[in-house]
Amino acid sequence: MLRAARELLAVRSPLDAELMVSELLGTWWGQRPGKAGLRNARRRRADIEELVGEGLVSYAAEQGSPAALALLSGIACLGTPRQAAQAEQAALALMAAGVARPAWAEHVGAVEAAECYVNSDAYGDRDEVVCVFSYAGQEQHALVVVVDYNAAGLARDGWVTSQVGKLLDYCRDASRDMPDAGHEPGRSSGDDQAASQPAALRASFRQIDAPQARQILATALAATERAAEPAVSASFPSYHAFIRARVRTLPPALASGSARVAGAAVAAGDRVAPAITAGARRQLWRKDRRAMLVAEFLASDQAEDLSDRESASRCADHIVEYGCEQDFGRPLRMSPAKAETFLLDWLPRKVMLSPAEQDAMPHVLLAWVRWAGARSELDAAAIGVTLDAVVDGMRTFGTVYKDPSSFGLEPELVARLLPDRDLEALARRAFAFPLLRGTYRGTDLATLDPAKPADRRTLLAADHDDRPGPRVSDEHIARHVWLADRLWRGDPPELWDAAQRLLDLGEDRHEVLHSLMNAIRAVGQDEDKIAAALADLPPEEAG
Repeated sequence: MLRAARELLAVRSPLDAELMVSELLGTWWGQRPGKAGLRNARRRRADIEELVGEGLVSYAAEQGSPAALALLSGIACLGTPRQAAQAEQAALALMAAGVARPAWAEHVGAVEAAECYVNSDAYGDRDEVVCVFSYAGQEQHALVVVVDYNAAGLARDGWVTSQVGKLLDYCRDASRDMPDAGHEPGRSSGDDQAASQPAALRASFRQIDAPQARQILATALAATERAAEPAVSASFPSYHAFIRARVRTLPPALASGSARVAGAAVAAGDRVAPAITAGARRQLWRKDRRAMLVAEFLASDQAEDLSDRESASRCADHIVEYGCEQDFGRPLRMSPAKAETFLLDWLPRKVMLSPAEQDAMPHVLLAWVRWAGARSELDAAAIGVTLDAVVDGMRTFGTVYKDPSSFGLEPELVARLLPDRDLEALARRAFAFPLLRGTYRGTDLATLDPAKPADRRTLLAADHDDRPGPRVSDEHIARHVWLADRLWRGDPPELWDAAQRLLDLGEDRHEVLHSLMNAIRAVGQDEDKIAAALADLPPEEAG
């Protein structure tokens, strides 16, 4: 890496230098050590940044060469906070020792933010945030970041161009006269869907305040960091450090101004960033309002042909839930990508549907697309493309969706474990309560409800009854009840992740439960410390 940094001595532009350092820092971005890293992405990435990034800073500081100083100057601008602080200190020491630094080093990172824009596609699937910067009015350049709202609002692509005027003219022309191309000319962002969209679909290009751009980008970067395997473009790692540094140069939003922007945008139905809508989402979409929206849909002309009204109502509940919880409070927004993700990805993973609901869901979704599209004043061509996507998805929904009965579980047992129909919870709840039948001290276990605290104690006491050794104490059962409650809720997510890793190592179920309880007991009541302790299970030497 230090040999590659010699190229920094040949460049004159601070922008070129920053992009080269960002590419170097991106060589290890997203790397995860082993299986544990896949489950605890954020923590493991921090470990790698410390091991490789800070190690590189230390090594460069020891070399004392002009290339090392050039690299340290770039990392001081683009690195993580720890890397930047260490690099700055090391660079100052080398300069004091008389090591020559490149001319661009005094300008690197000293950028001024200018206009910011957002280019939203016709469906609201994604935003392209465009931020213009310069070095004291010189060497103007634009950063473009793609935010994908069908992928948890993460930043999935980014790039930089010095042809700012050409880029802005293109975006304005695309908004007025052209179909939504979705990317800069000659630049692929990994989504070819735009090429098949009808010409009636238009992008929306508008200027936004710099603080709002910072909110959108900071939230998108955070979503990318949280994802275990973020669906980013192949070139994104090379720009990651540059994007992070540029976001820091944008002015932060004032709390009162943010609230005003959020309220106006939500009221107008605009596609706004999750950072803006997240705070208002619960207030805007309470249970009664969601129920009212479903009732309006079922009373509409578009839903009149749905014969099984009870199943249709439950299916519509799931559509609204997905829009409110997964699409940043936008249940009426529909697009081909959103419909496909909902039908073929989220539903099969998340929701337990009855056979009647499985039959009804595609038809309810078609009706919802027609109704919601009309309510949102979506162009007829856009509605037609979305309907086509649902029809295509209907052909595979029956095979993609896995009925719990296909797992070999009886419907009665599944119903007891999933009263909320949260299909993702099935495995961890079956792990927490493996004994749901038989008798224990005259009690028929089949009559007990694992969702009720009183019944949980009996079920877990029965699970211990046939174990060898002395009779367990009430305090011991209480600890198991406490852990089972967390497993039932999936709180924190690291709990079930840790349990699966321990099971994969060959520990039996009861040993795993005690390993989890001991790890939590060792750190006390702080939830952040609990999550961190669970993320570290099993210990490194065991893995």
